[in-house]
Amino acid sequence: MHIAPYDNQNRAIVDTGDPVVPLCYFNIVKLPAGGSFVSEVPGYETCIVPATGTIDVAVMGQAFASIGLRRANVWDAEPEGVYIPTGAAATITARTETEVFIAGAAFDQVLTPFAIRAADIDPVQYGSDETKTHRKIKHILGTKYHGRVGRLLVSELFTVGAGGWSGFPSHKHDTDRLPIETHHDEVYNFRFNPPHGSGLQMLQREDGKPGDAYHIVDGSTICLDRGYHPVAVLPGYQMYYFTILAGKSQRSLVQYFQPSHADQIETIPGIKDMIAKFK
Repeated sequence: MHIAPYDNQNRAIVDTGDPVVPLCYFNIVKLPAGGSFVSEVPGYETCIVPATGTIDVAVMGQAFASIGLRRANVWDAEPEGVYIPTGAAATITARTETEVFIAGAAFDQVLTPFAIRAADIDPVQYGSDETKTHRKIKHILGTKYHGRVGRLLVSELFTVGAGGWSGFPSHKHDTDRLPIETHHDEVYNFRFNPPHGSGLQMLQREDGKPGDAYHIVDGSTICLDRGYHPVAVLPGYQMYYFTILAGKSQRSLVQYFQPSHADQIETIPGIKDMIAKFK
């Protein structure tokens, strides 16, 4: 499902119990300097990540200051964030004008809050210009936080260079059938550089049968509950997407690659390292 960009007025874009991706939660909060917002999502653990600007976060008696201090926007430097335990009330205070992503996953246990600083980001770069698959992933809540996070994975993905494909070879993760696949709902929010760029989100539910395609623009949100889902950006533009993955039965993601394209795993440099980073 494609949700076109709109002024959500700090209300959830993908709310709790969403009919398409019930395991995920997503909100965008925009604040002026000095403004504040309380995020409280019953039944969901969350991660607060400033896309632009700098924030302070207070939760469960702990204070995390200057989150996002070194980053002007999503194209600049490394992201930072704060993990918020299930149902906890987190107060976000803007030090500068800011746009904040709030990512969530359904989880029934209460863990301990912590900050993710720029030095903690786990990056991986793979693909190549020749295969039109060159991209970088910055894991904010990645595998290094197993044991400290319940079901939530949060990353930023970038196409490297101008134009090309991401999420290829086509893959899905809509069925729990270990060891070959896990059920993870997924939500993306896209940005383009320059912002008038755009792309195409494909969704093919069955191998060998026609699927759907969505024209994505700066600020588009995509909800993925099932099917193979590669995405492309127009030549001459860079693409960024904020990624939320919520596991049904476990946190680690196991992707199932579309049989008709799976052999291309052997042709894309570094892709096996990318796959390992999600497990």
